[in-house]
Amino acid sequence: MSRPLLYLDVDGPLNPYAAKPTRRPAGYSTHRMKPDGWIAQHHGTPRAFVKPLRVWLNAGHGRRLLELGERYDLVWATTWGTDANAFIAPVVGLPELPVVEWPTMHDAGPAGTFWKTRHLVAHAAGRPFAWVDDDLGDADRALVAARHEGPALLHHVDPRLGLRDDDFAALETFARALPSSAA
Repeated sequence: MSRPLLYLDVDGPLNPYAAKPTRRPAGYSTHRMKPDGWIAQHHGTPRAFVKPLRVWLNAGHGRRLLELGERYDLVWATTWGTDANAFIAPVVGLPELPVVEWPTMHDAGPAGTFWKTRHLVAHAAGRPFAWVDDDLGDADRALVAARHEGPALLHHVDPRLGLRDDDFAALETFARALPSSAA
């Protein structure tokens, strides 16, 4: 069994976008970014006129994720795609990470699941994985239990708060519980 994957979403876990706009969460700094995916949402507007996206990031998350990286292989599982390596990784102190390439995005998943779920099950190909995202629910857990052969942790992160100590503890606990050849 290989090391488990840790699938990382950006918006929600790393960028607590749902926090009150006037109240940046403690430990976060504000960044203004124009990733290609953001520019693409503004068809016909010259790049210079596109208002930057406000992103809150906690530089300490990179160190904590790298510590988890001793047990996991870290992978971006975000609509940011390769922009996560260009814009998010340098701010939080992560190296360039592999990126899940989505065959389709935002199309409804089967049986009320989040659209990413079936793609991550396919990407993991039976390999143990943990996934942090703000759009996870019981239907996603049921689909993974039915279609994924290895252990999996689908960990919901509150998009108003981002990753917190208890989230990192849950990821550590999951990795430690895996057979030693997997973690």
